[in-house]
Amino acid sequence: MKIRFAKVEDLARITEIYNDAIINSTATFDMEKKTIKSRLEWFKDHDHKLAIFVAENEGNVMGWASLSLLFKKDAYSGTTEISLYVDKEYRGQGIGKALMKRIIEHANTNDQIHTIIARITGENKISIDLHQKFGFEFVGTLKEVGYKFERYVDVHLYQFLS
Repeated sequence: MKIRFAKVEDLARITEIYNDAIINSTATFDMEKKTIKSRLEWFKDHDHKLAIFVAENEGNVMGWASLSLLFKKDAYSGTTEISLYVDKEYRGQGIGKALMKRIIEHANTNDQIHTIIARITGENKISIDLHQKFGFEFVGTLKEVGYKFERYVDVHLYQFLS
């Protein structure tokens, strides 16, 4: 397995992995599948600071992680938000850990990034455990802020200072 910066050619797999999360989980509060065209706009909003990484094996993208601006106001320019998704066929193989390790290395060596925020639904124990394992600290809960699959869902906030 290799972790590398994402290329535009990876967008089909990135979109496929993300769309599975949209349809089958509360890992994202997006409700409708994304198109490759809409993900291209998202991709263009990323650069060396706001990186997107993929985990691949023999050309097959198995998961991805990105840093995005949490807020667009200038005072928040050093604050990023992490997203991390692994294809359901490859979960439990250390891909999420490898992507998390690479994102943190990237943040720790980039003086433009001061902190990473993770917004994780309360029912996503695997993601909570992963973030805690890498030093993210619990900083609060937003109660019943998302409505998906006929129920309200809490969002826990975790923070990593780089």
